[in-house]
Amino acid sequence: MKKSMNDDRQKSRFDQKNNKNTVFLPMSKNEMNAQGIDQCDFILVTGDAYVDHPSFGAAIIGRVLQSRGFAVGVIAQPNWRENADFKKLGVPRLGFLVTAGNLDSMVNHFTVNKKRRHEDVYAPGGKAGLRPDRATIVYCGKIRELYGDIPLIIGGIEASLRRFAHYDYWQEKVRRPILFDSRADLLVYGMGELAMIEIAQGLEAGIPVDQLTHIKGTAVIQKEADVNDGVVLPATEAVMTDPMAYAKATALIYQSNNAHDPKTYFQQSGNRYLCQNPPQLPLSQEAFDDLYDLPFTYNWHPAYDELGGIPGLEEVKFSITANRGCYGNCTFCALAIHQGKYVQMRSGESIVREASRMTKDPDFKGYIHDIGGPTANFSHLACKKQETRGYCSNRECLAPEPCKSIDPSHKLYLETLRAVRKLPGIKKVFIRSGIRYDYMALDKDKTFFKELVEHHISGQLRVAPEHVSDEVLRHMGKPAFKVYEKFARDFKQIDQQLGKNQFILPYFITGHPGCTLQEAIKLAEYIRDMGFFPEQVQDFYPTPGSVATAMYYTGINPLTLEVVYVPKGREKNMQRALVQYQKRDNYLLVYEALTKAYREDLIGSGKKALIPEKVKSSNRQNSQAKKASSSQSVQTKQSKINQKDKSRGKNGKKINRIH
Repeated sequence: MKKSMNDDRQKSRFDQKNNKNTVFLPMSKNEMNAQGIDQCDFILVTGDAYVDHPSFGAAIIGRVLQSRGFAVGVIAQPNWRENADFKKLGVPRLGFLVTAGNLDSMVNHFTVNKKRRHEDVYAPGGKAGLRPDRATIVYCGKIRELYGDIPLIIGGIEASLRRFAHYDYWQEKVRRPILFDSRADLLVYGMGELAMIEIAQGLEAGIPVDQLTHIKGTAVIQKEADVNDGVVLPATEAVMTDPMAYAKATALIYQSNNAHDPKTYFQQSGNRYLCQNPPQLPLSQEAFDDLYDLPFTYNWHPAYDELGGIPGLEEVKFSITANRGCYGNCTFCALAIHQGKYVQMRSGESIVREASRMTKDPDFKGYIHDIGGPTANFSHLACKKQETRGYCSNRECLAPEPCKSIDPSHKLYLETLRAVRKLPGIKKVFIRSGIRYDYMALDKDKTFFKELVEHHISGQLRVAPEHVSDEVLRHMGKPAFKVYEKFARDFKQIDQQLGKNQFILPYFITGHPGCTLQEAIKLAEYIRDMGFFPEQVQDFYPTPGSVATAMYYTGINPLTLEVVYVPKGREKNMQRALVQYQKRDNYLLVYEALTKAYREDLIGSGKKALIPEKVKSSNRQNSQAKKASSSQSVQTKQSKINQKDKSRGKNGKKINRIH
């Protein structure tokens, strides 16, 4: 059934504001019939379960298109080994939309040690195995097999961060841009609401998908490229074999997300080109607010009720997204390449509306778990210049030193937090998103700092200094460690003034490019002097798209072109073990690391020691003798049992009498 798009609908932004909606986007023919839909305009295929909540990208895109008058169906976590799931909603009138889900499917499936995960928080009951590896490519392959040349658009973080030739940690090689392997027509990168609206309107107007080549926020494949009007990256074949070419390509890609830069970026692959159009401009605050007024049900689809629900919803159900974008630019994070460096903030009124809606939820206990985003305390653009000229290409906003033009005010964010705290039914508002303490330190008005400590943490404030070595921090794009140390002192002072007994819980990354064994030991010594040990440690994970991943692969810092030390293999394991040196399982790795670094002074019984001396060989021999004696005793006892039990066969195994 063709859905009309009247003038009012075309002029609207995201204009449905019914917060009591209980109707999901259809996942079956029966649901389509119940909603009066004969044929979907778009079918959205996602690697996540269908959760109708704005923290899930598929839900946002589906609701945005619905608000423009399009009928959207959802196929969630289809069985890619069969055809049936891909056929259950019929043929879409305008095309298929494919996303791997909220995470890159390989990150979702594997730990940093390349071990397959046993849980998937975006699947019913947390069950793993319901999506394929490289989900975007697999889903697109199945759609092409069944539906031929139907318009096929890919998006989401997997497609976005793999849009150029990229190092793949799991295969340990450079893969070509994902558009080539997926055989999709268009790739939507970044936050795709505006691009998807333009694509949908173009298809609705009868424009063939292969002519939708100039939409901002998209990438396409072309046989020829007008490289005179753009930026030419080293070709895919070059970055596959030449580390310096890969590093230079990464540096150019790092600048490709400036919405005020009109250039197209080209990368040749074989005899064709990957062409990235300029980014979409950030949403206005009004449009951003309207996005969160769309009629989400804020729940998982009822089909999952008997399967245990979707664990990933629990993390965000009573959290509020206040902003998107980040100009922190940590090299190990790819958010700047995906969401962009422009911070967009919802209005206080919009956030208060969402908080008020939460208080009416029967499961709400009075606690809002978070009001934040990629960085909680970024609530506006970094400076006035960004409004018209974009961000600087020759420096970062915060590191290694903060720019003098940066606006460090926390006033808007603080006003929003105060307004939410005053709502009836709200007991506590926590901030669990990352706090940039270096940015907070620039604000001469310490009111936000004081109210953060007084009202918005529950015993511990989680912050991420990431390391103690300034050399490592430089390669991470983080400020010098002294900035964190001053923040920690200020926190303690304010905490004492308020009569509280709260603590900072620092997060550290091990094995990051630039970190030698000596610097890893320095981190271990700092943890020793802290007096408590981190239960969880983040070992550096080379995920697609980040600058640090390029360092890991090439041994070159793309932003400076200097050679970088990269710990790998056993040494990377040693660096991780050093941070948790107190664990018995880590003893041998820590011992090896300390002796390799000539730091035997940290082995022994002294106050500064990390681990004790190795157990003497005589003690080990006694221990082995005891084990041998115990084993002999067990064998003798088992022999006696076998003689008594005539139902046991050879080697004492029980004989199965059922035939």
